[in-house]
Amino acid sequence: MIVGTAGHIDHGKTSLVRALTGVDTDRFKEEKARGISVDLGFAYLPTPDGGILGFIDVPGHERFVHNMLAGATGIDFVLLVVAADDGVMPQTIEHLAIINLLGISHGVVAITKADLVDTDRLAEVRSEIANVLAPTGLADAQMLAVSSQTGQGISELRDRLFAESRAQQSRSAKGRFRLAVDRSFTLAGAGTVVTGTVLSGSVAVGDQVMISPSGKTARVRAIHAQNQPAQTGRAGDRCALNLVGDSISKDAIARGDVVLDPELHAPADRIDAIVRVLASETKPLTQWMPVRLHHAATEVGARVVLLGDEPVPPGGEAFVQLVLERPVAVATGDRFVLRDTTAQRTIGGGSFIDLRAPARKRRTQERVAQLEALAIPDTEKALAALIDRAPGYLDFSAFVRDHAVSATERDAMIARMSLLRLPTAKTEYVISPVGWLRLKNDILAVLKKFHADNPNLAGIGLERLRLQLEPRLPAPAFVALLHGLVRTKDITLDGSWIRLPGHEVHLTPQDEAMWTKIKPYIVDAARFRPPRVRDIAGYICVPEQEVRRLLKLLGRMGRVDEVAHDHFFLRETVAEMVVIMTDLAATIPDGQFTAAQFRDCLDNGRKVAIQILEFFDRHGVTIRRGDLRRINKHRLDLFRGPADVLKAPSTVPILETKGRASFPVGRPDFKSGKDRESVLGGFDSHSLPPR
Repeated sequence: MIVGTAGHIDHGKTSLVRALTGVDTDRFKEEKARGISVDLGFAYLPTPDGGILGFIDVPGHERFVHNMLAGATGIDFVLLVVAADDGVMPQTIEHLAIINLLGISHGVVAITKADLVDTDRLAEVRSEIANVLAPTGLADAQMLAVSSQTGQGISELRDRLFAESRAQQSRSAKGRFRLAVDRSFTLAGAGTVVTGTVLSGSVAVGDQVMISPSGKTARVRAIHAQNQPAQTGRAGDRCALNLVGDSISKDAIARGDVVLDPELHAPADRIDAIVRVLASETKPLTQWMPVRLHHAATEVGARVVLLGDEPVPPGGEAFVQLVLERPVAVATGDRFVLRDTTAQRTIGGGSFIDLRAPARKRRTQERVAQLEALAIPDTEKALAALIDRAPGYLDFSAFVRDHAVSATERDAMIARMSLLRLPTAKTEYVISPVGWLRLKNDILAVLKKFHADNPNLAGIGLERLRLQLEPRLPAPAFVALLHGLVRTKDITLDGSWIRLPGHEVHLTPQDEAMWTKIKPYIVDAARFRPPRVRDIAGYICVPEQEVRRLLKLLGRMGRVDEVAHDHFFLRETVAEMVVIMTDLAATIPDGQFTAAQFRDCLDNGRKVAIQILEFFDRHGVTIRRGDLRRINKHRLDLFRGPADVLKAPSTVPILETKGRASFPVGRPDFKSGKDRESVLGGFDSHSLPPR
């Protein structure tokens, strides 16, 4: 159990800790000379049952409240110290307000210097303390009269702490590891050591960790937990970590940094929170008001953005957005305190509820509903409420990271809630079974109507389909959803189209006959240099506009591609040219080739070779730098046939295929250039280049 002191300056906090533990927590020359604490002090006390109590002694002077805040976060039990001769003083009230804002509800009151006053004065102080404790979480706290000089009440107080230590359940260590750094120093023969309270999870010797927000990596060489050598440290422990790494030094880590599991490293500088203003404040919390934000051992400047219509009055509570001067390492649900910019008073405090707060549309009804769900303290209940509200899906990777949820608990939550997973290259989305079924039925309904309205089209493009649906999933998540529907045979991919399995497009007998005449001119030896529309029309004695119309139709069906104006290649030929380019690049040390080298591979003319390469440039298959080109490996599947599009192993569960979106599924619909018809899913020579 971690015990933290609180109280006014010169009320005997340090003397009381020394009387309880035998340790003088004043370690600086200035502290000993002036007789007051200016920074955090630490002491430890073995318990009869083999445990260890850790004490954090905080300064009581108003100038050092920021140091008091650095030690107050993470304590389990507060030792509120009030001198019998002075009674309740200004810093007593401010420390008590901070303790209340941080949600600490277990504690005891030590009325120090009891040997200096009579019984009547003690009774008067007890009554005074009871009045200030009444509106706080310490309303029922026991009060003990003690004297560090005579020893009065010290044994009773020590026994009270031992009993509380036995009664308190240890903190759960199932989350991911986070330790808030309050000291960083160097020990001879060991190197860099950081100390702090473990906020969540556990750490073991040999673990790889990260310093956030700087992003420096380190390895844990050794651990001291509760002042004892240990192999592990867990939530609730005071730990000292001996860290090693290329960029690790005493100066590389400062108070306010957080040592954490690398999976949690995602500093935030715009955070939505729920804040409560102290009733003792004389002014409300107003729009863009500057404040100092204190979280764990971190102190950073911030601005308050109101998410409601009115300022937050004294004693009021509301959702706000905190825009920070620099990123900080925090977790959803963490408590914080707000002080004024002059560091003279505490304004209020609250808890973080969304670390990825939007800069726009932050006051809409949809957003307020999300904040209400995120404000639920229980992580799983918050997830259930959030998934049932607009937009109907959730970036689950960000949710579990920001809540410091472990991998085991992450999978358990998905199983308990029967969530459906939509994995993408960078993150994983989840959707509820009800939302999945509704979206599936909407997709099938849109496809059915599209086929009825467009019987001569093979299907609909991804972007056009996605934009007609609610919820409108991000494109990568929508691709993952389509992967699942393809494997369950609810939909089919046909070239560049998405269609229902039973839908087929056939050319009319007249068009089929014309295609039979055209095809020989663009296959076999002529496939890399097919004639243009005008030439084909002359060869088969058909009007030019009819040949163009048919080839456009075949382009929409995904059977040909218009590489340049009126210059059509078979889709199989385009795929073959992608393979040729890839093989060519593989034979060159730096992977960059010229148009002449590509021309020689095709045994083609330079003009046609350049037109082909410019076609691939527009669609991102090649990347041009001057006269050289290289292959973009992420776009190699753009022109593959339907059989190559979805290559997920058959053992992968539905909706869990990973990989990059290929051409038939991953490309948006384009609109062609001036005086040209719409291109619903494929490409032509005037298609916009991919973003």
